[in-house]
Amino acid sequence: MSDIVSENLSQTVSSLDSFSGRSTASLIPTVGQLHKEATRDGCETQTDHVLELGDTSLKGHRSIPLILSFNNLTYNVKVRRRMRLPSIFPGMQHHRESIPTTKTLLNDISGEARNGEILAVLGASGSGKSTLIDAVANRIAKGSLKGTITLNGEVLESRMLKVISAYVMQDDLLFPMLTVEETLMFAAEFRLPRSISKSKKKLRVQALIDQLGLRNAAKTVIGDEGHRGVSGGERRRVSIGIDIIHDPIILFLDEPTSGLDSTSAFMVVKVLQKIAHSGSIVIISVHQPSYRILDLFDRLVFLSHGETIYSGSPMSLPSFFSEFGHPIPGNANQTEFSLDLIRELEGSPGGTKSLVDFYKTWRNTPNSEPERPGLSLEEAISASVTTGKLISGATGTNSSLATFANPFWFESVVLSRRSITNSRRLPELFGIRLGAVGVTGFILAAMFWQLDNSPKGVEERVGFFAFAMSATFFNCAGYLPSFLQERYIFMRETAYNAYRRSSYVISHALVFLPSLVTLSFFFSTLTFWAVGLDGGFSGFMFYFFIMFASFWAGNSFVTFISSVVTNVMLGYTVVVALLAYFLLFSGFFINRDRIPPYLIWFHYMSLVKYPYEAVLQNEFQDPVKCFVRGTQVFDTTPFAAASTALKMKMLETFSDTLGVTVTSSTCVTRGSDILKQQGVTGLSKWNCIWVTIAWGFLFRILFYFSLLLGSKNKRR
Repeated sequence: MSDIVSENLSQTVSSLDSFSGRSTASLIPTVGQLHKEATRDGCETQTDHVLELGDTSLKGHRSIPLILSFNNLTYNVKVRRRMRLPSIFPGMQHHRESIPTTKTLLNDISGEARNGEILAVLGASGSGKSTLIDAVANRIAKGSLKGTITLNGEVLESRMLKVISAYVMQDDLLFPMLTVEETLMFAAEFRLPRSISKSKKKLRVQALIDQLGLRNAAKTVIGDEGHRGVSGGERRRVSIGIDIIHDPIILFLDEPTSGLDSTSAFMVVKVLQKIAHSGSIVIISVHQPSYRILDLFDRLVFLSHGETIYSGSPMSLPSFFSEFGHPIPGNANQTEFSLDLIRELEGSPGGTKSLVDFYKTWRNTPNSEPERPGLSLEEAISASVTTGKLISGATGTNSSLATFANPFWFESVVLSRRSITNSRRLPELFGIRLGAVGVTGFILAAMFWQLDNSPKGVEERVGFFAFAMSATFFNCAGYLPSFLQERYIFMRETAYNAYRRSSYVISHALVFLPSLVTLSFFFSTLTFWAVGLDGGFSGFMFYFFIMFASFWAGNSFVTFISSVVTNVMLGYTVVVALLAYFLLFSGFFINRDRIPPYLIWFHYMSLVKYPYEAVLQNEFQDPVKCFVRGTQVFDTTPFAAASTALKMKMLETFSDTLGVTVTSSTCVTRGSDILKQQGVTGLSKWNCIWVTIAWGFLFRILFYFSLLLGSKNKRR
C-alpha cells in the first residue's frame, strides 16, 4: 500500500485542487511545509515565509476529502437505585437495598461529518449531546462504548485520533494571569515543532488573534474571580484558539456557545465556520442556537434521551417535520420549534418513540447516494502531510506521525516558563509562604534564644529540632492547591498530546526549586545563630542543606497527595493527618526501642525521622564537647534544688560505688551519649540527607504514575 501511495501521491495531491475548486498559486505555507523547509535547510532562523495555518483569508487552501463516520454507537452505564424492602417484624423500619440497574445514554447513534463542514449536535439538557461528542472523540473507556468510528471508511485508532484532532471543553480552563497573546504563544510552543522559528510562531499567533477577533484583548490577562480580565466570549475564543493553533484535522467542541450572549455566540460559531472551511472537520454540541447560528451549520443531529430524532442537512428539517405531521411555521426558528416539539413529546405518555420510529423510516427512504472520498485513510493522511496539514515523523508516513511536536526537554522548558510567568504575577502567594516561614523562624529564635550546653539546654535543643523539622513539613501543606488548581488544564492539554506527562512532572519540580532554596536559607539564617547551634559555618551549611532537603521532601509529598485527592479540603485533612503521624513516629516523643514491633515500619517511613536525626548528629557530633559535668547530672532530677555540698557528697558516694572518681569537673555526658539516648545510632548525617532527598524523588515518581493512571479524562 505504501508503494502505491508514494507512486500516486503526486496525482492525488494535484487532484485535490479540482476537489476544492481553488488555485494552488496563492497557497500560504502551512506548519508542515515550514517544518519540512527547516529540516531540509538545517536552519531554524529563516524568516522569509509568513506562517498562517488554515489560511485565515479562506483563499487558496487545498482541502483533503475526509469523512468521519460513527456507526451504531451505544453506551450504557450502571447506576444504583435504592429499593425499599418490607420489614420482617412489624413495627421495625423498612430496610433499603441498593440494586444496580443499567441506563442507556446513547442508543444506536449513527452519522457522519465531513471536512469543510460543521456538524452540530442539538438537544435538551440530558439528551446525550456531550456524551456523543465524548464518544466520537474517544473520551469513553474501551469496553464501555459499542459501535465503530471510522475516517474515510477505516477504523480510527486512538493514537491517530490524538495526533490529528483537538477537543475544546465546555469550561474555559486557562491560566488566569497570562495574557491572551501569551496563552496562545505558549500553545504554539507546545503544538508547533521546534524546527519552526519563534518569529514564525509569533506570526502565526498574531494571525490567529486577528482570526478570532481578539486584537483588542491581546494584551489583557485572562482573569479569574479575583482579577478582572477578558469577557466570557473572549475567553471562549481563546479556549478555541489554543486548540486550533496547530490546525487540527478534526475539532470537537462541547457547547462552545454555552453562557454567551447571542452576539458572542454567533462570533464563536463564525470562527468555527472559518476553521471548517480551512479543511477541518468541526463537530460541536449546542443547546439552543439562534437562527443566525443555524445558518452556519452544514449538518444537524437532534438527540432525545440518547435516541436519534433527526440527522441530516438543515435544509431537510422543514420537510422532515412536515412529513411527520408537525410542519414548521414559516416565521418560526426551526431549532426552537424542533426542540419545543421534542420536549412536548418527551412529556407525553408515549415519549418520543413515535418520532424516533418515524426518523428510522424516513432515513431508509431511497435517496441519492452521497459522494464518497476516493482516498483511503493512509492516502488522505499522506496527502495531508504533503500539503502541510499534518507533520510527519522521521520517515514521513502516516504510521510515523509525530505523537508529540517537541522533545520532552523542550516541553519542560516551556512548561517552566509558563508557570513562572503566571506565578510572578501573583507575588503575594510566595510572599505569604515567606512570611509564614519568617514568623515561625522568628518565634523559634525568640523562644530558644542562645541555648547553653547544660542538661536543660540539651533538652531544649532536642525540642527545638523536633519542632523546626515538623514546622518545615507542615509549612509545605500550603503547596497543596498548586496542582489542584491546574489539574483540569493539565488533563485537557495532555489528553491530545500537547506535551508529555513526564515533562510536566519535571517542570513542576524545577519551578519550585528556587522558592524552596529561598525559604530554606531564610529559615536557617533566622534560627541557626539565634538559637546558638554548634558547628560554625560548616554546621550552618549542613543545617541549610537538611532544611532544603526537608522542604524538597515535604513539597514532593504534598504534590503527590494533591494528585490523588479530589479537593483542597480533603487534601489538607490527609496531609495534616499523615504529617502528624510522621512526627509521632520520628523518635522524639518515643524512642525507637519503645515503638511496638507491629508499628516500627511507620518509624522508618516517617519523613520527619531522617532530617531530625541529621540535625541531632550535626549538633552533637563533636567528640570533645561536654554537655553534663559533675553536679549537673542532678539538674534534671528532684535533687536539682539541693545544696552544692549535698550534691558533692552524693558524687563521692557514686565514686565509691562505681569505682570511678567523679568530681565537679568530670564530664558525664558527651554528644555521643545524647545520640544514644535519642536512639540515633543508625545512618550517618549525610546518609540521612540522601534518604530525605530520595523520599522527595520517590514522591515525584509516584506523582508521575498518579498522573499517568488517574488523568485519562475518559468516561467509564
